[in-house]
Amino acid sequence: MPIYEYQCQKCEHVLEALQKISEEPLRFCPECGAEELKRLISAPRFRLKGSGWYETDFKKDKDKRRNLAGESSSSSSSPGSATGTSSKE
Repeated sequence: MPIYEYQCQKCEHVLEALQKISEEPLRFCPECGAEELKRLISAPRFRLKGSGWYETDFKKDKDKRRNLAGESSSSSSSPGSATGTSSKE
């Protein structure tokens, strides 16, 4: 679900709103009540919900499980070395 950024053109209040893509853009400022909210162009942000978003969700029991977020930057293993599969299959 995308997180949109808005700014009021009257009082310059900035806010973020978690909205479905199909929802209408917000129009009323929660600070001053004016119908002056404009959606800002910013870097895309979204929230991943549910299962299937982690590397370990797709691993078989025999495969080595690892936490990519906890891995140090000094790790020198290649991306394909953790799967334990051979390219000759």
